[in-house]
Order: sequence, then C-alpha cells, then structure tokens
Amino acid sequence: MTGALLVVGDVVTDVVARHRTPLAPATDTAAEIRTLPGGAGANVACWAARSGCADVRILARVGTDWAAWHEERLRCAGVRPLLVRDPGAPTATVVALVDEAAERTFLTDSGAALRIGVGDWSPTLLDGVSHLHLSGYLFFAGTSRETARLALATARERGVPVSVDPASAGFVTELGVDRFLAAAEGADVLLPNAVEAPLLTGLADPAGAAAALSRRFPLVAVTLGAAGALVAVSGQALSPVPAPAVRAVDSTGAGDAFTGAFLAARLYGADPASAAEAGCRAGATAVTVLGGRPMVG
Repeated sequence: MTGALLVVGDVVTDVVARHRTPLAPATDTAAEIRTLPGGAGANVACWAARSGCADVRILARVGTDWAAWHEERLRCAGVRPLLVRDPGAPTATVVALVDEAAERTFLTDSGAALRIGVGDWSPTLLDGVSHLHLSGYLFFAGTSRETARLALATARERGVPVSVDPASAGFVTELGVDRFLAAAEGADVLLPNAVEAPLLTGLADPAGAAAALSRRFPLVAVTLGAAGALVAVSGQALSPVPAPAVRAVDSTGAGDAFTGAFLAARLYGADPASAAEAGCRAGATAVTVLGGRPMVG
C-alpha cells in the first residue's frame, strides 16, 4: 500500500434496540438496548483499519455533545479522526430497531453530519492519500452534497480513485435516482446493496444491475447479505462471491464492514473478486455482534 484511505462521511451515535418479540403498540416491548459509536462513514473507516489499513482517516462534522467520545472511539479503532465540531447542531443520532431475524429499521436524526460544508474541505486533506471514500449520506442534503462533489472533483484532479456507497434506498428515492447518479458521477467504484442496485438501474436482477452500473462506474460491488456479493467490471459481471455462513445477531453495519475490508484489500493490490471475498468475510463477522463497528479491546 502506498498511502492512506480518507473517508468523508458521517459519525453517528447509535442507539441499538434488539427486541426478540414483535413491537407491541401503545405498551412495552422488552429489548436489549446499547448506545454505540456508528455512522456509515465511520464504520467503513474502522473496518478498513481492522482489515489492515495502517493509515485511515475520517473527515466528518459532529456536535460538541459527543465529539470527544467519538474521537476516542475512533482512535481506539485505529482511525485518525478529523472531526469538525459544530456548535449549532447535535451529533447525528440513529435509533436502530433490530428484530429477532437480525433485520434492522432505522430512525435517523442527521444532526451535524449533513452540515459538513465546503469550508471544512481542503485539498491538503488528500496529501498522502491513495483512495477517497464518500459516504452516500452526504449526497442527500445540499450543503453536504456540494462538499462531496468538491472532494470528488479534487481527488480526480489529483488522480486519487474515489468510491461511493449509496447508503440508503429510501434517501435515494427521496432525492431521485437521476440526481444521485449525477452527483456521484466521476466515482471509480460504486458499492450498492441488493436493494439499491436495482433501484439505481430499474433492473430487478442484481447481476444485471451490477453490470449496468459498471458501465457508468468502472468497478461495482453489490452486497447481497447472507448470499455474498456480486462484482462487475466495465459492463461485465463476474462470478458471485459467497459469504461465510454465520448466526446473525444484528445486520447493522454489515455493508459498511464489506466496504471497509473491500477497500483495504484493493489498497493492498487485491483483484476485485479477492477484495469482495475479504469484504464478505468482514460482513459475516459484523453481523455476529451488536452495532456496526468491529470489536475493540
């Protein structure tokens, strides 16, 4: 590896509630509840560090309320935090409701995360960087989308490859597929899941969707949950990559784990299929623990 991985994205306080029975309206439902560090961008950074990246950095905007805690958690995970403290908004918070099947539903308060502005960006942030990863959540608000586009354009000027994770089918639908694709234009790698890829193409078959997307983004990896992943390169879908069989506890962050390990492997020279295998292994590990980050300490 010749340089660092820079992630520009979101740092979030996750409140994870794992309930073993269906939610009971208007009364109590027993649950295991934990407050954990999260955020798609931050999770990717932590999994990349766990997967062998020696220099992983994250640029994000957080509130003053949780900033010190998040900085400490990121450092413990081997990530260099470049956090901008926002005195006018709280740190982003997500309530994740996780059912007995380990499937999750999110309630999202973006807080300071999507207030990251062009003033928070500097071309010097790319000094020593070999790859830039942009969390798709940045594309869903005007201020953060402008910042993401600026970072992408700066990276392209410097010859630094860029990856984008669409992040949320719901938010892509709200923004509009065409607007999202236009905003992500110029990225070298796209990392959608099995819902996002068909949404972005109108093709129901994930393999067909992956191939179609790879005509616009040279390398595409589509995560399929327990079924593994699909990789497509320049319009051609490769053989599916299986995922290890595990007992899932919480699927939160599984896609982020895939992305972090996939990017780490690519930085070390792995071909796309081998990188996807590394991503599937990380994703399988991620679903065995509560929350979206690798275990630390």
